[in-house]
Amino acid sequence: MAWTFNTAMTTLSDAATYQQAEKLWEKESLGGLTEDNNPIPLPVVWLVALTVVTAFFITFPLWGQRPTAALYAPYVNSMDNPQVLAAKDDKEAMDLIVALNKGAGNEAQLVRHPETMDDLRLIAPQIKALEAKGVDLKDYTVVGDQVVIANFEGNYRPDGTRIRQQPWWDKGYTIDIFYLSAFFIGVFLVVKRLPPTSWEPRHGSQH
Repeated sequence: MAWTFNTAMTTLSDAATYQQAEKLWEKESLGGLTEDNNPIPLPVVWLVALTVVTAFFITFPLWGQRPTAALYAPYVNSMDNPQVLAAKDDKEAMDLIVALNKGAGNEAQLVRHPETMDDLRLIAPQIKALEAKGVDLKDYTVVGDQVVIANFEGNYRPDGTRIRQQPWWDKGYTIDIFYLSAFFIGVFLVVKRLPPTSWEPRHGSQH
């Protein structure tokens, strides 16, 4: 059962070990099923890699960032604009609010987390109350019609308050990388302990 790393990409077993495995491979009938010693198809490898990368990108805060009270504060403050108050209906008022805040730099997040005038009316008093307290609105998340403190615990500010803002890198990603690395290394070690793929077992009448 000796290991060898001289030809790691071919096999991690020494000659005696994989020769023993070859004999066992050809000896076992496997219930009449035959198992060849083919390498993992390259398209399958790329598909697994693409799946992992896509899963990380989709859940990354760049796409999955939660809407904060700070995101909607400009909209709330624009609700008292005379043009908005003079709008004939909610749709026109909302269109005016969006136009007044165009170019603020949050368009992408606002598109992913759209709000209606009714939504703004529900969260406006809560956001204004937080503004009156002088707190950082980025520490608060908008969940439905409620503005609640964000479920993040970052470093402490000099005034003793805690930063509760979503980091660009979540601890979950570190855990995922650990487990994915362990999984792929484990699979690699298991596969490379087999005989080299240049060898094919003889089945049945081939003996």
